[in-house]
Amino acid sequence: MNFPEELKYTEDHEWVLAEDDVVTIGISDFAQDQLGDIVFVELPEVGDTLEEGKTFGVVESVKAVSDVYAPVSGEVVEINEELPDAPEAVNNSPYEDGWMIKIKLSDPAQLDSLMNATVYQEFVEKD
Repeated sequence: MNFPEELKYTEDHEWVLAEDDVVTIGISDFAQDQLGDIVFVELPEVGDTLEEGKTFGVVESVKAVSDVYAPVSGEVVEINEELPDAPEAVNNSPYEDGWMIKIKLSDPAQLDSLMNATVYQEFVEKD
């Protein structure tokens, strides 16, 4: 199980990479492992405004359908155009090729409530 140190994490198993006022978001290695083989990914449109804690997309695997939640609020500035045709990228490379969206942050302070890699690893090991 991989928990990159430079990322922040949510209790819903999303990861966040903050670069200035834009964050990249995906689901964690733990989440993709629990879901199994991912066969479908639904993402928002560029220009959509997302609210922290609200659903922004869906990931469907051979085992389950799961909502994906926005860890921060802001405007979608980019989506991973490859995922609809290659959803397995979330399984194969959740932190690189399997990223989902990029958001321009509306409130950078929201990043402070996310878990660092150590806390997130402890969180998933309790489950």
